[in-house]
Amino acid sequence: MRILVATDAWRPQVNGVVRTLNSLARAAAKLGVTIAFLSPEGFPSFPVPTYPGLRLALPGRRRIAERIAAARPDAIHVATEGPIGFAVRAYCRRHDRPFTTSYTTRFPEYISARWPIPQAWIYAALHWFHSAATVTMVATPSLTAELSGRGFANLGRWTRGVDTDLFRPDRAIDLGLPRPVFMTVGRVAVEKNLEAFLCLDLPGSKVIVGTGPQEAELKRKFPDAKFLGMLDNGILASHLAAADVFVFPSLTDTFGIVQLEALASGVPIAAFPVTGPKDVVADHPVGVLHEDLAAACMGALSLSREACRAFALNYSWENSARQFITHARKVATGNTGAPELAATITETVHG
Repeated sequence: MRILVATDAWRPQVNGVVRTLNSLARAAAKLGVTIAFLSPEGFPSFPVPTYPGLRLALPGRRRIAERIAAARPDAIHVATEGPIGFAVRAYCRRHDRPFTTSYTTRFPEYISARWPIPQAWIYAALHWFHSAATVTMVATPSLTAELSGRGFANLGRWTRGVDTDLFRPDRAIDLGLPRPVFMTVGRVAVEKNLEAFLCLDLPGSKVIVGTGPQEAELKRKFPDAKFLGMLDNGILASHLAAADVFVFPSLTDTFGIVQLEALASGVPIAAFPVTGPKDVVADHPVGVLHEDLAAACMGALSLSREACRAFALNYSWENSARQFITHARKVATGNTGAPELAATITETVHG
């Protein structure tokens, strides 16, 4: 079976969507399924002023059709609601071809954090976008319930996984910082609510891994915090395992794969009781969820690192890929069992 995933989020971006899609492709290959990507590569693009380094593609209708034809997919999945996603959705509608989508980013909350645009308007646009899909894949039960309450239909579960070989406790290095070390990892942007973490009165050290448009501002406001910038996976794993608590202050993430990466590294989580942390941590003794984030941070210090690691071992990318493939088969055409479609990952579709 060959699945084409249309995505606006792609390298060199480093975010949860890109990491999820790459992990999905590797896991699907082991299951005999090819994942190909129709990404922004090869299209003209323009910069996004509020996201330095981010560019959005300008996909032409004819070029989209050529790249889909070149991919010869059995199934099409639209991963993002950007220009690529809209163009592939339009192609499928014109050709009366069923497709799946996934809801991975809280655009209404992200956008309203920057501009005075009512969230209801954005949710209405997203409802229209996903209403044409045979299945809209959602990562967590609480997000499924929330979207269902907003009128979204045909929702299906697609959970996430973690590379437990890469993220593990024995990778920890000495950071040379006063302990305890409270660490967060992700894009340094307003929607991540990092200021809620950085303003806390905590002992030891606060460490931020990642870059983004709010970095310079936060460095000025919180000079005692350690900003390490972007770290490659291997280096990230060694730093993450060195933390005492992983702090996840976001109020808008739909899942937060980095939570699983922290747990696989033996690091307990401190977070607000919102979608994402509620679904990952729930009532398991691997994190503390509290409206008082400082209380959550201090409470997490007493949790078992061994319990965190054991919990993360239950999450595999292979299981995540099986869920995704099950949904994709609902829109598959052609001979999906053909032996020649065995596991070769085509990372980018070139027309």
